[in-house]
Amino acid sequence: MAWKTAAMTAAMLAVAGSAGAAEGDPLSGYRWKSRVLVLAAPDGDDAQLKAQRQAMASGRTGASARDLVTVEAVGKGAEASALRRHLGLPDNAFRAVLVGKDGGAKLTSEEPIPPQRLFSTIDAMPMRQDEAKQR
Repeated sequence: MAWKTAAMTAAMLAVAGSAGAAEGDPLSGYRWKSRVLVLAAPDGDDAQLKAQRQAMASGRTGASARDLVTVEAVGKGAEASALRRHLGLPDNAFRAVLVGKDGGAKLTSEEPIPPQRLFSTIDAMPMRQDEAKQR
């Protein structure tokens, strides 16, 4: 299932990124709609990438409740390279970056981020607190 999610988010990135790429922001299609966890890795066999995918699979409900989607920048493809370049990430190492609905990087890690840390970071954001009050 994680692979399906990754493939779907990669497809969404390609669609969302086409309009934003002209403006230099491959994540512009998500702005003000979703928070994005960007997973960057040199290849799909990266151990930290696999660990982050597994961690997120266990936190699917919490991610959905927080409008959190996962987008992968894996390998040397054009979309992956553009996304890494936009976020200032290396192409030869794992990185996980939480991007807020405003398009700003809120948390960057060289190691997989436990879902609870992601969720607590999101829950502390003013926009998330406003969302919680409205629901």
